[in-house]
Amino acid sequence: MELKKLFLKADNELESAPNKLLGRKITCKKCENKISVSKIRKNYFICPQCGHYFTVRARRRILMLTDKRSFIEMDADLESKNIISFPGYEEKLAAAREKSRENEGVICGTATIWGRKICIFSMDANFMMGSMGAVVGEKITRLFEYATDNKLPVLGITVSGGARMQEGMISLMQMSKVSAAVKRHSNSGGLYIVLMTNPTTGGVDASFAMQADITLAEPGARVGFAGPRIVEKTTNQPLPKGFQRAESVLKCGFIDDIVPREVQMDYLGKLLELHGEK
Repeated sequence: MELKKLFLKADNELESAPNKLLGRKITCKKCENKISVSKIRKNYFICPQCGHYFTVRARRRILMLTDKRSFIEMDADLESKNIISFPGYEEKLAAAREKSRENEGVICGTATIWGRKICIFSMDANFMMGSMGAVVGEKITRLFEYATDNKLPVLGITVSGGARMQEGMISLMQMSKVSAAVKRHSNSGGLYIVLMTNPTTGGVDASFAMQADITLAEPGARVGFAGPRIVEKTTNQPLPKGFQRAESVLKCGFIDDIVPREVQMDYLGKLLELHGEK
């Protein structure tokens, strides 16, 4: 992949706006106030009026959390195929590539935070809602294997609706495949940190998103396996307020901390420093 393609911006109103459009205002979905794109971008893609967290694409996440120009991408050219001849899957993949301007739903590579080298993967909600298919599983597995061989910590930024149904059982197999790679990395003494963003659900939540040594989440992120509507219909009982939100999940002990977006890089840098990562 050409170097200039590594930093293409997503085709959405927040991240692809040229300088002449930065003064343009968009409506926040939560508070319905109109706010300029430039203010939102300067505020870490958080609404300055109500604190709503806008979606951030995978490549932007990496740039926000790592040292400037330190990211080196791995396995950028791997692409999904219609391996079980699922009707319409080729069209969905083509649409996802056009929308996200990425080859797949996860970006992997190495970078530094506060000068400390790490392996990093970041899932992209713009690519079929960050769903986990064979290529997503393969890329993350390869990253953990590289981290194990080179004694590097791993940082994962997750966002996903779960397994990719268009790949059937092959998609579900990625849960155990990645989990095994995570376990080998752990057995070798490697540090694994996860930052869960909205939403982290389904098979991703049920596997590698919850295997980290340190599990973090953004404020208000939905974290869980089945969606709240499914849970409510299955149990025939109303759900408590804040069900599956990060704040509720923190109280249940499933995550370690909630970290606001504007301090995430420093928070991660301190964690790496405390754990003696070089």
